[in-house]
Amino acid sequence: MTQSATLQWEEGEQICSAHWHSENGIAPHKKIQIADDTLTADIAYRLACEGTAMLYRGDFQNARQLLQALVRRVDKPSKKSTRADRVSKEKTKSPLDAFNLHRLAQSQRARILGMILIQVNADHSISLRRAPDVAQACLEAYGTQETSYVISLRELLGVISAHEWRKTGVQVLTRDDEEVRIHPHYGVFSPVRSEYISLVLKAPIPEAIKDGSIAFDIGTGTGVLAVILALRNVQKIIATDLSDRAIACAKENIDHLDLNSQIEIQKANLFPDGKAALIVCNPPWLPARPSSSLEHAVYDPESQMLKGFLNGLKDHLLPNGEGWLILSDLAEHLGLRTREELLSWIEQTGLKVIARLDTKPTHNKAFDKADALHAARSKEVTSLWRLTQK
Repeated sequence: MTQSATLQWEEGEQICSAHWHSENGIAPHKKIQIADDTLTADIAYRLACEGTAMLYRGDFQNARQLLQALVRRVDKPSKKSTRADRVSKEKTKSPLDAFNLHRLAQSQRARILGMILIQVNADHSISLRRAPDVAQACLEAYGTQETSYVISLRELLGVISAHEWRKTGVQVLTRDDEEVRIHPHYGVFSPVRSEYISLVLKAPIPEAIKDGSIAFDIGTGTGVLAVILALRNVQKIIATDLSDRAIACAKENIDHLDLNSQIEIQKANLFPDGKAALIVCNPPWLPARPSSSLEHAVYDPESQMLKGFLNGLKDHLLPNGEGWLILSDLAEHLGLRTREELLSWIEQTGLKVIARLDTKPTHNKAFDKADALHAARSKEVTSLWRLTQK
């Protein structure tokens, strides 16, 4: 487990304890109240706002309904300000202010919704009425356990959802009239944004790699880009990642697609040893601090991975080789990074841009005017930067 400690509570005049796990890195709750089906949503919401967690001992499906009731209360617009006031505030906020306020609101929302707790047995079963069989889903997310543990119901539902995604997979392209599907694991970023995959499918393979050279996929995650390169007849690809979950996920996808003869997975911080004719990297797009282990695929603090890739690219490229940097400009529209900064980092590392392929996002948030970051999302462009040595 990623974040494990001991949780203690009083129940039936006894002091009880279990392992506590939180992917968000939340410390064990100090105030815990036993809850059952008699708990009303209003009281639960008040307790959650006050910092009291509720360990549920009733019907599992009632616990889910209680969580849904908390969602409705958290997401209900405040009565303290009029619509005109809210519109005025939206107009005066900078994109960066909007982003920071959005992250703060999301953090507060997650804190409140994470206050309903579920105890899971060591075999990943749940001793509640009408509890689903979550053993396989929890085994995939947390591995084998020796004792019972407690997690938030919200996190448990995320584990169940991830299990379904893993079973179903995400279609990334069609090959010989058959779907090619990638199966993301819990904690590994799912390739649901197909526009960046289409860029890798369209970009011309450099001539240097046609001489039998290898390609690197830096920060492979599910292994999706290594798979795309293999299906484009790149004969040897080394894909790297630091996350054990990502390594296991990529290996499983490559096994499933029978691409082991072309793709090798290595655990490494960015680059493997040696040089390549093509080096691909799709780093996290937003230079901000992740608030949980699940956000590391989205947020890159101080652009560490982006800068690390650019700084090491020149030394790992073969003559006439190319680096493909896949990056959204959403950070620029949010005021988190400027285009001038990105270009200066490329310049300072002895690289030059030989071409850029652009595409607009197709995900739902880009068109959702109610989204807090819609003004920035509506302008977003995802690019594949073709880089080479000067």
